[in-house]
Amino acid sequence: MHPLQEDIQRLFADSAIKDTAEARRVFAQFRDALTAGQIRAAEKRSDGTWHTNAWVKQGILLGFRLGNLVEMGDPKVLSFVDKDTFPARSFHLADRVRVVPGGSSVRMGAYVAPSVVCMPPMYINVGAYVDEGTMIDSHALVGSCAQIGKRVHLSAASQIGGVLEPVNASPVIIEDDVLVGGNCGIYEGALVRTRAVLGSGVILTRSTPLYDIVRGEIYRATADTPLTVPEGAVVVPGSRAINKGKASEWGLSVYTPIIVKYRDEKTDASVELEDLLR
Repeated sequence: MHPLQEDIQRLFADSAIKDTAEARRVFAQFRDALTAGQIRAAEKRSDGTWHTNAWVKQGILLGFRLGNLVEMGDPKVLSFVDKDTFPARSFHLADRVRVVPGGSSVRMGAYVAPSVVCMPPMYINVGAYVDEGTMIDSHALVGSCAQIGKRVHLSAASQIGGVLEPVNASPVIIEDDVLVGGNCGIYEGALVRTRAVLGSGVILTRSTPLYDIVRGEIYRATADTPLTVPEGAVVVPGSRAINKGKASEWGLSVYTPIIVKYRDEKTDASVELEDLLR
């Protein structure tokens, strides 16, 4: 148990909690630990499964409860009105995070590892964890509590959904060395395993079945497990025919993601991100 966990759970459980000095002190320590990557909304266990830390989400929600609306930024350039408990992060040379000019923003309470590249404009929300060597491209979103691994490429306009409530819900997890193509949408706790490739326009949700034409499998989320993209899978947008009623008569089909192959040397060569870009 983390030293802050008991205090966070106690303060969160008290629905009548006020903006007291003690609550602010505990929350400030919590937010600093979250920003430093010392605590996470979800963690990978030794057996490869992911565990959601509900108390971390409780701490984030506590911050919203304690926060007061304030004016932020420079009114002559760009101003904001938000909770004072979650200001925008400021980066310094010692952080070794490359933030290219042009309107990007990262909230306090989000961990961004050294060697991450942020291309404008992009946004990283509170509770997110972005690991080393990852590139977040233009117009990409990393939602609250999303977990992004090492050397991931989130291409332009990709959307990684966030989740705070319910507190025990799994966040979206993108493991190491994954390529997320442009205009992809990964939502509702989907888990993308190591070295997978998502082609442009792939959408993953809890209600989306994933068809594997290589192995002859259909992957679905269950009450206890998220939709999971297997390690090394190459996924592209597809469709499947509707064979009942008017939809069949009209020749309609619905969207579905399809695994068309698994990564090989040819795939690696086509998706490799030049080190010089980092």
